[in-house]
Amino acid sequence: MLKILQIVFSIIGISLAAYGLIIRDYQLNFLMFFFLGLSMLTSGIQEFQRGKKVYGCFLSGVFLFSMYASIQSFLWM
Repeated sequence: MLKILQIVFSIIGISLAAYGLIIRDYQLNFLMFFFLGLSMLTSGIQEFQRGKKVYGCFLSGVFLFSMYASIQSFLWM
């Protein structure tokens, strides 16, 4: 289930990034950060389940940073 969520979040995030690059409209960057952050969270949870706590903590930190960046991007719109 986590693998499917990770793939879905990644596809949505990459699609938003490609859309922004092609159209040159960067107003949806906060959504891109949000979905790629959720992808990192699911990766972190998977790594915690495998017993790799350092890598899981790193991915959780990346998730928190991307959520911070997403919120800041949304508030500066």
